[in-house]
Amino acid sequence: MNTDPISDYLTRVRNAIMANHRVVEIPASNLKKEITKILFEKGYILNYKFEQNSVQGSIKIALKYHPVSKISAIKSIQRVSSPGLRKYTGVDGIPRVLNGLGVAILSTSHGVMTDKEARTQNVGGEVLCYVY
Repeated sequence: MNTDPISDYLTRVRNAIMANHRVVEIPASNLKKEITKILFEKGYILNYKFEQNSVQGSIKIALKYHPVSKISAIKSIQRVSSPGLRKYTGVDGIPRVLNGLGVAILSTSHGVMTDKEARTQNVGGEVLCYVY
């Protein structure tokens, strides 16, 4: 039984990058789909596809690497809030990842969004993960 599906998602992506895989397949959920869309919009992944092959479905993510040096676009992806210790923040306390070069993904009352979008919409929420 998986008690933290977001940590499982991030760990699968991290392990695929460490093994230099081109594609990683992850069981789908609405929250994971939103995180995947944000990673694609910010340029951390090459492409993604949602497949409905079973009741739950899956997400296939094509990872992005530099064409010459084969270094991944994602240097680090780490979970911040966990089921045992949730990390909530107001709009004033939204973290800046690598002084604005990275992305913090938040789950807010207005949906899942990046730290910059949350600041412009003036909402706080649960800090899910950091990506850079």
